[in-house]
Amino acid sequence: MNNIIVLKTLREHWEKSGREDSEQALKSWYNEVKQAEWQNPNELKNQFRNASIVRNNRAVFHICGNKYRLVVKINYESQWMFVRFIGTHQEYDKMDVTTI
Repeated sequence: MNNIIVLKTLREHWEKSGREDSEQALKSWYNEVKQAEWQNPNELKNQFRNASIVRNNRAVFHICGNKYRLVVKINYESQWMFVRFIGTHQEYDKMDVTTI
């Protein structure tokens, strides 16, 4: 992905008290995804087998052994990704991932 939008959201997450454990995992995820050139959801799944592909061009990544969930919106054609949510599994369960 040439452009990952809202890196600030990731940083704000790992700077919250009690969530510092996600910093290295999110930085690793970011660096890996930054180099990806997925053309479709199947290519994403080939690289991240535990990711979930959901409606409205969204994908959900498991961070820190699924302690946190990261939701992104992807435009494969333009090669951009927009971070929509990062939070605990419990916070994730309270939202509609397809509309966030």
